[in-house]
Amino acid sequence: MDELLHRVRTRLAIRAHRKVRGLLDGEYVSLFHGKSLDFDDLRAYIPGDDVKDIDWKATARVGSPLTKRYIATKKHAVLLVVDTGRDFAALSESGMLKRDVAILAAGVLGYLAVRHGDHVGLVAGDADSTEYVPLRGTESHLERLLRVIHKRTSLSAAPSSLLAQLDYVRRTFRRRMLLIVLADDGAIAADRAGELQLVRRLHAQHEILWITIGDADPTRDEYADRDMIDVADGRELPPFLRSNSALRAEFATAVASRTAASAELLDRIGISSRRMSSDDEVVPGLFRLLEVHNHARR
Repeated sequence: MDELLHRVRTRLAIRAHRKVRGLLDGEYVSLFHGKSLDFDDLRAYIPGDDVKDIDWKATARVGSPLTKRYIATKKHAVLLVVDTGRDFAALSESGMLKRDVAILAAGVLGYLAVRHGDHVGLVAGDADSTEYVPLRGTESHLERLLRVIHKRTSLSAAPSSLLAQLDYVRRTFRRRMLLIVLADDGAIAADRAGELQLVRRLHAQHEILWITIGDADPTRDEYADRDMIDVADGRELPPFLRSNSALRAEFATAVASRTAASAELLDRIGISSRRMSSDDEVVPGLFRLLEVHNHARR
């Protein structure tokens, strides 16, 4: 198997234009509250930068906005919280494995964290078990984290249980961290009060970014000649159901409704979220997620 981090770097280089990548780096830095008092240098102003950081004298001399940059005085902790139950071994909306989309998203954010000198850890698991990989700040460690996600996520894994992983975080960590949650469609809903209470409690203690990997639509034409099974119970989805036009419309409506409801719910709690389903969506989607998260806080 090729190095997963190499795939992430390659995809980042292909999909992220130089300017977008710079913006992504800048938005990552701005996630954390506060800054040191140690001035580093000046760089060109990027939309989304804090206006208070503009050096107006230097801007007047140069004729274009310049922003002050500061040297961080401490390392931040970024914790990936990933559903590695068998639901994540299913196809995403784009036809890719959900696991592969999740690995790319986790890898991009983890890579940015390591580049900025921060430490990255992992909480992964299913209904049967939870695995914690401690925080470290090297690329080799990030590769290890991605391999754990890859290895754990299979059709032979136990059912998904994101709640178990979130509860593990609640019970285990007191230090404030940036939690990056990679979840399945429908992982959070307004009618599950216990889950909402847990997510609210975590949000009060930590920064949270919530990434949902969208489910595949089994009624799509390209799946007409393929055997399709429900990963939850291994049962085959009958072709006559998948070809039913009324069912197809009802499925699309249900997905749209559930997606909107989940996004609205997380927004009410104060958590920035994004739904993705393909590798093409990951880099621009993460940029938008970080940008929204940064502006929502101010």
